[in-house]
Amino acid sequence: MLLLIALTFSHLLQPDSIRENSPNNHTNKIIPAAIEKTALVALSHYPELEETSIRFVFTSKLKRTVMAARPITGTLFKSRNKRGYEILINPAFKLGHHNDPRQHIPDSVMIGWLAHELGHIMDYETRSTWNLIGFGLSYWLSRPFIQSAEYRADSFAMNHGLGEYIIATKSFILNHPELPQIYKDRIANLYPSPDDIVEWVADISDEHSIRDDDREPTEEEGLMEGAEASHAEIAF
Repeated sequence: MLLLIALTFSHLLQPDSIRENSPNNHTNKIIPAAIEKTALVALSHYPELEETSIRFVFTSKLKRTVMAARPITGTLFKSRNKRGYEILINPAFKLGHHNDPRQHIPDSVMIGWLAHELGHIMDYETRSTWNLIGFGLSYWLSRPFIQSAEYRADSFAMNHGLGEYIIATKSFILNHPELPQIYKDRIANLYPSPDDIVEWVADISDEHSIRDDDREPTEEEGLMEGAEASHAEIAF
């Protein structure tokens, strides 16, 4: 089922379309060349973060996860518009005998991973300094809180049009034969499943359709509708 989901969306996530939709969004961003293309695609879906200071850092400090987003300690007590964040990326998590898995991860999967971490930053941006400190403590102490935080990060990604990429990432993780089972179990237990995300994306799409049906037409659309009606009367 997961493989079918991944194949269903694969035509939407090809590298050519990724290149075409990548903006030159480097404002207050530090991005390693190895992930620049995919990071810019993920960032393009978060216009709210255009001015936010974010650095993407490869580090061996991560032991149990592939990526993690967090406030930069030195900026934590500054005002929100001066707060900075970093997305830590483990460069050496192993896929079988490969020590550099970035070469073996599809762009769509990497975009989904980064989209999720940017979702965390969107969440952090809504929080005060003391609320963020409480968030960090709760994340370490409470498993239900972890699940809630991860669902919230995914919800930001999906509401910003990145649902298909999130599905690609989750399907990749849960189906990959060389990823550690303990990591797969963590993803399955704490994060929305691909099936949940498919339903979530469908609900979001339905909500957007309802809004589009209910909204007043723009002046340009009104003129076009009038022109089409005139043509119809002439043809009749």
